[in-house]
Amino acid sequence: MLGYIVRFLGNSIALYGATYFLAPGFQVQGNFKEYLLAGALLGLLNMTLRPVLKLVLTPLIMLSLGLFIIVINALMLWIVDYAFTFVHIADLTVLVWATIIVGIVNVIIAGFSKIID
Repeated sequence: MLGYIVRFLGNSIALYGATYFLAPGFQVQGNFKEYLLAGALLGLLNMTLRPVLKLVLTPLIMLSLGLFIIVINALMLWIVDYAFTFVHIADLTVLVWATIIVGIVNVIIAGFSKIID
């Protein structure tokens, strides 16, 4: 249970990092509550929808040597942008860079959450 909380907080931190590095194009307008809400939705999508998409799209992932996972992660961020009005992603380039930043932070957080569990 504590590992899931760490992942949700990690997603919030990842969104803050994306906002910090991509400030004009990627914005989460608000304070800590909005980051927590967006991070919780992103974590929920990563736990439920992402494994299903990875299973269904395994041939494309294999053909692209794993690079199609970036497209799946970008889709998760785009859903968060679509669901909340306080999350704004300007264009596709910003979405790809935000996906890379969130992905790197999530890899680090996943390592910590495995240590905790």
